Amino acid sequence: MLRTFCRTSGVLLKRSVPTVPALWATQAQHRWASSLPMNTVVLFVPQQESWVVERMGRFHRILEPGLNFLIPILDKIRYVQSLKEIVIDVPEQSAVSLDNVTLQIDGVLYLRILDPFKASYGVEDPEYAVTQLAQTTMRSELGKLTLDKVFRERETLNTNIVHSINQASDDWGIRCLRYEIKDIHVPPRVKESMQMQVEAERKKRATVLESEGHKEAAINVAEGRKQAQILASEGEKTEQINKAAGEANAVLAKAEAKAKAIRLLSEALAEQNGNAAASLSVAEQYVSAFANLAKESNTILLPSNSGDISGMVTQVCVCFCLSALHHIHLWRSDDIVSDTIMAPSCPPGLGKVLPCYICQSNDLISP
Repeated sequence: MLRTFCRTSGVLLKRSVPTVPALWATQAQHRWASSLPMNTVVLFVPQQESWVVERMGRFHRILEPGLNFLIPILDKIRYVQSLKEIVIDVPEQSAVSLDNVTLQIDGVLYLRILDPFKASYGVEDPEYAVTQLAQTTMRSELGKLTLDKVFRERETLNTNIVHSINQASDDWGIRCLRYEIKDIHVPPRVKESMQMQVEAERKKRATVLESEGHKEAAINVAEGRKQAQILASEGEKTEQINKAAGEANAVLAKAEAKAKAIRLLSEALAEQNGNAAASLSVAEQYVSAFANLAKESNTILLPSNSGDISGMVTQVCVCFCLSALHHIHLWRSDDIVSDTIMAPSCPPGLGKVLPCYICQSNDLISP
């Protein structure tokens, strides 16, 4: 009898453990869906699993992890849902970007069941539904971006796909945690053009860096020349200031000396016989200048009034009179009678009129 019971129980066990429903029939689903256990009245539900129980074909309750009791024959475990995070590979698919480039993109989807009741009765095949939703959302989001932005904004693209999936999967009791794009394949020609673009960008960057280096070098050279010119101009300015100050001091000293000489000369002229002494000095300088001119060159000077014989005679007489003044004894001033000898050809320092004094004895004397 015991043997019969064991054989019968084995047959019942095989018949009471059905295969996984079509809901979890895919190969990837076996990783996160357990096989349906039989009703043994006393059941132990594992951690992070939820068992959906039907009584006479209708939903009855959900068994939580731990010890649970069921009524034989009436109660039946219909679905086993795993509450762990589930990883689903999204198959590779083609999508067209905003600039009409065909791309081949695949990804990985991470989701978790939050409501076992909705996951069991809300959709026929949760994995297939979420996978198709992820693919359609990814194609829609890629159509909004150009090829360059697809590579630069992958994080934004993943976030938009997760947001779109969660809006539709709330009724299924499933929460999409994140979505990651694995690979992006572009056509060979586009790949070659992208490679050429990258090389061009690198050459451009190298050229820009080289030009910036030349620019900085030129700026440094110009700054150095500028500083050198500034220093040179400051030195020249200082030199000119010092030179001007020296020249001003020299001119001032010469002016003071000349003023002093003029003052002394005026004092001397104010004395007795000062005018005659001045006229004698000018005549001596005039004669000396003509003597030096005749000695150093073969130039012949003719008087400007060569036709005026009387004027030439008068000039010679005047010069002779002035030279003889050194040897004539001075007479008393009250015995002197003034007369005037006109000398139109006399030198500028001597003046147009030379005074000459004749005494009563007809002898020339100095004043």
